[in-house]
Amino acid sequence: MEPEKDVIQYEVADNGICTIWLNRPHVKNCVSPQLLRDLEVAVDKAAEDDSVLAVVFRGRGHTFCAGADLGQLVGPVLHETSTSLQLAIDSARTYDKIYNMKKPTIACVEGYAVAGGFELFISCDFGIAADDAKIGDFHIRRALFGGAGPIYRLPRYIGMRKSKELMLTGKLLSGKECVEWGLCNASAPSDQLEQLIQDFCAPLIDKSPFCMWMTKMAVNRGMDADTNSLITLETMTCNVVHHSADAKEGVAAFLEKRQPVWTGK
Repeated sequence: MEPEKDVIQYEVADNGICTIWLNRPHVKNCVSPQLLRDLEVAVDKAAEDDSVLAVVFRGRGHTFCAGADLGQLVGPVLHETSTSLQLAIDSARTYDKIYNMKKPTIACVEGYAVAGGFELFISCDFGIAADDAKIGDFHIRRALFGGAGPIYRLPRYIGMRKSKELMLTGKLLSGKECVEWGLCNASAPSDQLEQLIQDFCAPLIDKSPFCMWMTKMAVNRGMDADTNSLITLETMTCNVVHHSADAKEGVAAFLEKRQPVWTGK
């Protein structure tokens, strides 16, 4: 099969907002093997680029991602256990990189975010969506199972009962409903999404990159820790952050009544 061109597009605006576009609009941005590989490359690039302050994931053609390409990905894996395992491993590795990235990550959903697209959606720190988006796990509708996040991320966002409702029924939620369920931070009409992205990212991109990383890491790790471990994690993180150059700059800027200049250290 001929490789597709530009299945992932990478853009960085002057304000430090990086947009990673899924670009297979003719198939609702379904995940092909090439898209998954190129997505991981783009995620690594954003993670290493000091000019990037926040990363937004979007889909071309007014849809986010309708899951795996059933012809290219799922069809072959149904007949080969090792291939199926490798697909799950590759997907989980890429989505874990997004979840653990030092920078804040935002999924911006138009149209469908289902199955593999839903896994990408819940791998991000934040979710924003069009009011009329269609978001949900969906795997069970095809007697399939999501291997890259639903069972260990979804219950942390919305609890066990709501997670089972989504996973066992395959129901889809609108963007507005996702806000009510705690799956989205905000929603807006489709023609206002561009402004919503800017408004949502504004209070993220002016913060200390180092403190952003440390805080995000502590919150993520804290989801899996017992109380005593959490106390240790919190106090140690506090100590590291307070001895950073950015912390010294933050205090100095306050005392000198000026805007801080972050170095990310």
